[in-house]
Amino acid sequence: MPPVFAHGALRLYLLALLESGPKHGYELIKALKDRFGGTYSPSAGTIYPRLGKLEDNGLVTTERAGRRTNYRITAAGLAELDRRREDLAGVEKDIAASVQRLDVEVMLQKFRDDLCADLRGQALRRPISPVTLETVRTTLDDARAAIRSTLQS
Repeated sequence: MPPVFAHGALRLYLLALLESGPKHGYELIKALKDRFGGTYSPSAGTIYPRLGKLEDNGLVTTERAGRRTNYRITAAGLAELDRRREDLAGVEKDIAASVQRLDVEVMLQKFRDDLCADLRGQALRRPISPVTLETVRTTLDDARAAIRSTLQS
C-alpha cells in the first residue's frame, strides 16, 4: 500500500489540525482517523515524533493539562501554515483521493468475502453448478471490463 502522506504532508496537516485550538496527541490521532473515515489511523509512534519536531522548530508549544500534553500552534506555525495554504489544499485533495481508493478496496473485499461465503454455503449442500460457475466467470469479466473502461476516462 502506498504511503498515506507524502513527505512533509503529515507535518503540515498536523499544523492545520492545531489551527482550531490546542489538542493532545490522541485527539490528533482521532481527528486523522475520522478524516480518513476510519480506514487509516496513525500510530502514536508516527504522531509524537512529528509533534516533537514541530516543537523543536518552534511551530508548536506544549502545555501540561493534568497527565496530558496539549500542543498549541505558535505564531511561527500559523505563518508557516498561511504560507503553505496551497500545499495544504493539495494534501486535502490527496487525502480525499486516498479515502476514495480505500473505500473502493473495502467495498471489493466485502463483496468478495460475502460471495465466497455464499458459494461455500452452497457447496456444503451440493456442488456448484456449471451454470453458476459460468455466471460468476462472465459477470466478473464483464464487471472488470466495465470498471477498467471507466479508468481509461
